[in-house]
Amino acid sequence: MAELITITDPDDPRLHDYTGLTDVELRRRREPAEGLFIAEGEKVIRRARQAGYEMRSMLLSAKWVDVMRDVIDEVPAPVYAVQPDLAERVTGYHVHRGALASMQRKPLPAAGELLAGTGEEPPTGSGRRVALFEDIVDHANLGAAFRNAAALGVDAVFLTPRCADPLYRRSVKVSMGAVFHVPWTRLTSWPADIELFREQGFVTAALCLSEKSITIDELAALRHEKLALMLGTEGEGLSVEALRAADEWVRIPMAAGVDSLNVAAASAVAFYATRPSA
Repeated sequence: MAELITITDPDDPRLHDYTGLTDVELRRRREPAEGLFIAEGEKVIRRARQAGYEMRSMLLSAKWVDVMRDVIDEVPAPVYAVQPDLAERVTGYHVHRGALASMQRKPLPAAGELLAGTGEEPPTGSGRRVALFEDIVDHANLGAAFRNAAALGVDAVFLTPRCADPLYRRSVKVSMGAVFHVPWTRLTSWPADIELFREQGFVTAALCLSEKSITIDELAALRHEKLALMLGTEGEGLSVEALRAADEWVRIPMAAGVDSLNVAAASAVAFYATRPSA
């Protein structure tokens, strides 16, 4: 059973994990370095625990203590009960959902090991699909893309070194905890690491706007048993180097003079169109 501790001092060192949550650059450096991430809201906290993440502590406003009573009774980590105004002073914003938890990160698998796990021979009539995101820096877009990957049966997600942190609070929130359930890792050398995909028999398909691209429906019709869908950063899309390294160029046909979709929306279309049962 967790220890329920009432705190009235915003400078209490026990609240260190929750300080300055609105400072994106600070949290982006601090959280991976300190091996933690912040789960916000009852549902996300529960999903993090269900996914096997260890809780370091929990920060609750008084009215959420009863709601989270079963979690309090189950975990050994300390639970800090605070007034809403104190929570705002510590975190830097009004904590609308009234519940925050500091969770311990898990070590990321090596890219080759994760690919090998998703690259086993698929059952007849099905296939393996992974997503590769290059330099997506917006946390909301990355969270939405992870939610799409979970909902549409993508087996794993791979991030290039400059991608945003999927365990940053906003990414986790937008994904509704999907980041906890889709296996993922970060590549260490890009675009050289594209060879890892080829070694495991994956066809790499780059989403881009070139007239030389085949359509997403044409790609789906090819029924590749192992497919890696590559999507690039907001605005610029995939880099020239990534496009040169890809096996296929693929486009989503547009109407009404629209030239492209938001990267998260494009990921949903690509994941849906290439699902094994399509």
